[in-house]
Amino acid sequence: MNTFRKIAVPVGAIMIFLLFWEWLVWVNDWPNYKMASPSDLWPAFWRFRWLFLEYSWQTLWRTVAGLGLAVVVGTGIGMIMGFSRVAREALYPLLVGFNAIPKATIVPVIALMFVGQHDMNTILIAFMISFFPIAVSVSIGLSTLEPEYRDILRSLGASQFTVFWKIALPKTLPEFFGALKVAVTLAFIGTNLMEIVEPHGKGLGHLFDSGKINADYPLMFAVLIALAVLGILLFYVVVALEKIFAGWAERSPN
Repeated sequence: MNTFRKIAVPVGAIMIFLLFWEWLVWVNDWPNYKMASPSDLWPAFWRFRWLFLEYSWQTLWRTVAGLGLAVVVGTGIGMIMGFSRVAREALYPLLVGFNAIPKATIVPVIALMFVGQHDMNTILIAFMISFFPIAVSVSIGLSTLEPEYRDILRSLGASQFTVFWKIALPKTLPEFFGALKVAVTLAFIGTNLMEIVEPHGKGLGHLFDSGKINADYPLMFAVLIALAVLGILLFYVVVALEKIFAGWAERSPN
């Protein structure tokens, strides 16, 4: 019953949203060139189905690669900041300042620095836009570790790595997966930002740009829906991993 609820509730919410969208377009009598309705999207999906399959895969693997890089680098920076007050005070302003820079302004710089390296450029932007929440969450989780646990293990001769592996890492996992859920959506934003701002004939961002140039609004909205579907799928992959590695932190409803 619980599994059915977890499937039925999100699907029902999506269906209600699509019905409301369809009704909104119908009641306002909006033409396709102003607002496409959900019933207009399936013909666009079918007409460009092979491009959707090819470009969705290109966008997905580069997003996952950028997200994986963000996990490695963000976790490393978070560990340094979590275990060292000096590093935390030094790195926080740099990270906040970097994250405050609009990534759309960085895209042309990256494209000029690595001319022709389209895959690397896209992965790099996905990484840049998604590593910040991971680094901050790991840092907070480690810096708030109860000193009593650390002192007990150190008094028993445990190394810093043992303290991290036995106490700090399990405590940080709930915060880490919470940040990873946010980073998933940010990585997709970074990937499509590069694909649209610096088009190179790959990914869903390129297909969206093609629809914009040809004033094909159903195609543009179809691309947006495809991006949303990929984001939801990757989000639930993270949820499944959280159940495996940090399921103990989930509170049961009363």
